[in-house]
Amino acid sequence: MSDPVRATEHQAPSGVSDETIEAVGKLSEGFEYIERARGHLYTFHQLMGRADFLVEEAAEMLRDAGHPDFADKLARELVGRNVLDGRWTFQVVEEFDDTYYDFFRDVERESRELTGGIRHLYEARMKEERRSKGHPAHTADPQTEG
Repeated sequence: MSDPVRATEHQAPSGVSDETIEAVGKLSEGFEYIERARGHLYTFHQLMGRADFLVEEAAEMLRDAGHPDFADKLARELVGRNVLDGRWTFQVVEEFDDTYYDFFRDVERESRELTGGIRHLYEARMKEERRSKGHPAHTADPQTEG
């Protein structure tokens, strides 16, 4: 298959096969999902932290409302409680980053060596196949016409 004309920074180097472009693209897509999962993990971390502060506020309010025993229970049993065995959410985030995310990120970057260091070759090929040549909203890159 001949290489379609692409924006200069996204042209496949000579000798890089379509199969390689597709495989590296698939790995990059997988990493994009990991990025999203990591974002959700940070959302979980922040939501849990906010909930913990709200429980603390509720305990203080209940104490002021004349319910010291229940307020003490909340303060003792729930405020600051581990979300997993021995872990707060910051530790979960750190362990995920150290055990999985950092390795995946490095491997995904390393895979670009297979495509001459160029990112998103699969998407660049797809863009070229899907754009309407000559249409002003379908240019190959910001510097070209058509």
